[in-house]
Amino acid sequence: MELTTGYPFSVIKNGLPFQYPKLLSNDQARVAIIGGGISGALTAYFLTEAGIDCILLDGRTIGLGSTCASTSLLQYELDKPLHELTKQVGERSATRAYQLCSYSIEVLEGIAHKIGFEEFDKRGSLFFSTHTGQKSFMKKEFDARRQAGFEVSFLTKEDILKNYGLKAEYAILSGKGATTNAYTFTHALLKNSIKNGLRVFDRSKVLEVIYGKKGVSLRMENGFSVSADKLVNASGFEIVNFISKNIVELFCTYAVVSENAREMKEMWKNEIMMWNTDDPYLYMRLADDNRILIGGRDERFNASMSKDLYVKKSDLLRKDFEKLFPNISFRSEFAWSGTFGRTKDSLPYIGSYKKTPNTYYALGFGGNGITFSVIAAEIIRDLLLGNKNPDIEIFGFERKH
Repeated sequence: MELTTGYPFSVIKNGLPFQYPKLLSNDQARVAIIGGGISGALTAYFLTEAGIDCILLDGRTIGLGSTCASTSLLQYELDKPLHELTKQVGERSATRAYQLCSYSIEVLEGIAHKIGFEEFDKRGSLFFSTHTGQKSFMKKEFDARRQAGFEVSFLTKEDILKNYGLKAEYAILSGKGATTNAYTFTHALLKNSIKNGLRVFDRSKVLEVIYGKKGVSLRMENGFSVSADKLVNASGFEIVNFISKNIVELFCTYAVVSENAREMKEMWKNEIMMWNTDDPYLYMRLADDNRILIGGRDERFNASMSKDLYVKKSDLLRKDFEKLFPNISFRSEFAWSGTFGRTKDSLPYIGSYKKTPNTYYALGFGGNGITFSVIAAEIIRDLLLGNKNPDIEIFGFERKH
């Protein structure tokens, strides 16, 4: 499955920061991890830190799936607003999901500091609406977040224009958020985990998983095999290759980054991240050298869609930005598209699935893929160590919502 097209900025900027071998012999481990993106890397980090023997396999070069296309916004806000998620899954589960994403940002900051990864910046988040008729919607969301314990402020049209130069009607300002580089973070995590005994193999595609009562066996494309007591599937949007259960709808999102504008002053206050209420929503942040990164214009994934569509979408994204910021010049430089998935409740799938014994899943779908991956890694680590984790009920395959 083609997960990206175009020129993801993280790959242009960073190239291939680390090289990994191809699996050229049979191997075994206590835990095998399928997927070398940010989800697999975080899972490997947590498991190796706990002293668990792991091997990680990816069919591509590490990081060149959806991870390199990530715009790397870290937010506690989910794709589905808190007050709407509460109606769907109940107040306890909705609030807990939001709180866990908030906690995950802190965990990621701690990990980055521990392993010496510098591409991590704490930033606030601005959720805005350009529609005058959405005042009630925004107020409900503001009240729901405040009731859940989040520090938020409600901004008017005048506040938004004065502080951020943004033409919008209403906004909710949250102080909790961050930006990173999912692509280089993945490599940094793996490099650290290799020191703890992790074996990483890329360009090593798993063709088939044979599930047994006492473990699993992975049949590789080149004829070799890997046996393990347990399997963690962190293959993300390619999970359709491993289970038939219809748990996710695939979409393409598009992104464009502007030219270097280092000579300019700060574009907007505190380099705040921004995203709006539209469906699909538009999201923006500042990248290195005062580059502006815009994403959105999502549509359903179709294998036959034009690979050049990202060029047209990037122009539309530029025009979207110019309507919001008429006083800021935006000159496009790199554009790309990436595949992502949506679940019905905007929550990830974490834990075991009854049809695939001895297997755990770390499937961080949606716009919160990175923070969901932290949640998944912690839950799976606890399960492998024989410890209970009550949060699995919220994200499990058997959930009712």
